[in-house]
Amino acid sequence: MPIDPTKRIANWDEKYNIERITAVLTEKRAQMLANISAVTPMITAMELQVKQVCDGAGVMTIQIPFYLCFGREMWKLIRAETSGETLAIEAATLIAKWKARGLTEAVLQAIRTDVFNVAAPLP
Repeated sequence: MPIDPTKRIANWDEKYNIERITAVLTEKRAQMLANISAVTPMITAMELQVKQVCDGAGVMTIQIPFYLCFGREMWKLIRAETSGETLAIEAATLIAKWKARGLTEAVLQAIRTDVFNVAAPLP
C-alpha cells in the first residue's frame, strides 16, 4: 500500500529539523573531531606513498587522482580489518576494476605491494 504523500512530507520535515540536527551534531562534535584528527595523518601518509609510487612509474599527473582513489579503497579494506587471502582477493578485484577503467596494472600492483604490503592472491 503506497504511503500518503502528506505522511512522507511530515517524515522529511521531522528528519530535517534544523534544531534537532544542531543538537545531535553539537553532542557528537568532540568525538567526530577526535576521529578525524586520528585518521587524517594516516590517510595523508598513505596518499603520499601512492603519489611516490606513481611518480616512480611515470604516471601522468592527470591520472594520479584515480590511483589515489584505488589507494583509498585499499586503505578502507585494511581499516575494516580485512586480511590474509581475503584481502589479497579483494585487492585483485580492485585492481581488475581500476584496470578496466584504464589504469596500468603494474602501477596498481606496485601500490598494492609497496604501500599496503599485500601480496597477490594464490592461484
